[in-house]
Amino acid sequence: MKRQHCFIGLGSNIGNGPGIIRQALEKLSADETIEVIRTSSLYRTAAWGRTDQPDFTNSVAELITTLSAGELLQKLLQLEAGMGRNRDTGHWGPRLIDLDLLTYGDEICCTPELTTPHPRMHLRAFVLRPLLELEPEFAIPGLGSARDCLEQLEFQQIDKIP
Repeated sequence: MKRQHCFIGLGSNIGNGPGIIRQALEKLSADETIEVIRTSSLYRTAAWGRTDQPDFTNSVAELITTLSAGELLQKLLQLEAGMGRNRDTGHWGPRLIDLDLLTYGDEICCTPELTTPHPRMHLRAFVLRPLLELEPEFAIPGLGSARDCLEQLEFQQIDKIP
């Protein structure tokens, strides 16, 4: 069975963000089809898109999986639902847990269900900074240097949580 290297983004702004992210990582690690290789530090980030909500706790995790990209996405959505994510808060609304498939190897995919790499990852400091902590020379498939993307962004508040 083929093993694929990928990165996911994790976020939370309801409840104990660091604890919720740790819980999600434990659940991912317990799945026999997913191996969590390493995780970035936790970061506190101002809400993006819809700013009238609490700050987020964010992290990025590096995984190896035997799942296809679509199967992994479904697994992430099931985990969100199982942890109590409410999708009725509107686009970019508050969320208990948010799990985004950022990259699936260097695969570029665009279907109605899934786009890899994540279509907005290059616009978000809360993705790029933790990703670069793990992989300082990371290249986003089809876009190029993640560092260059981060340097081109307008200022976005993001602070490492000690």
